[in-house]
Amino acid sequence: MWKPTNQPLTPGRPGEPERPAAPAPTTTSAASEPAPAPRPVATTTADQATIGKSLVIKGEVTGSESLYIDGRVEGSINLSGNRVTVGRNGVVSANINAREIVVLGKVRGNLTASDRVDIRSDGSLTGDVVAARISIEDGAFFKGGIDIRKAGQKPNGEEVKAAAETASAARV
Repeated sequence: MWKPTNQPLTPGRPGEPERPAAPAPTTTSAASEPAPAPRPVATTTADQATIGKSLVIKGEVTGSESLYIDGRVEGSINLSGNRVTVGRNGVVSANINAREIVVLGKVRGNLTASDRVDIRSDGSLTGDVVAARISIEDGAFFKGGIDIRKAGQKPNGEEVKAAAETASAARV
């Protein structure tokens, strides 16, 4: 008869049957081999905060992780290197600054994205957009202006060439 070698030192409860020790080696081997697969999933969920349906936030939201908004936010949202997603139930009255902004709910405010803005079919945006790329699906509501800027472009529309002209003028 087979005896497990890693039995716990403390005995189980009198009425409880003994549990086999086989799951412990499986957990150990699962942690050594497939550990990289679960970790990206864990970091993805850990790197995204959620504002639930019943939450109301008034003020400034800043941070270094992505944000999913299903509640109400009033003020400003500044998550420059991350994604801000306004869920279907989300109502935002704020200027949003992020790498990527996805609008599924209602937003009143200006959006500034270093990468892209995506307004989905159920989304509604009233405000100006400044981004490198923008996508507006059929059925979406948008009222405002669009300013497409390449990466590294200044707000006044000048690019790096203006700095090159200044440097050449300094040589003369």
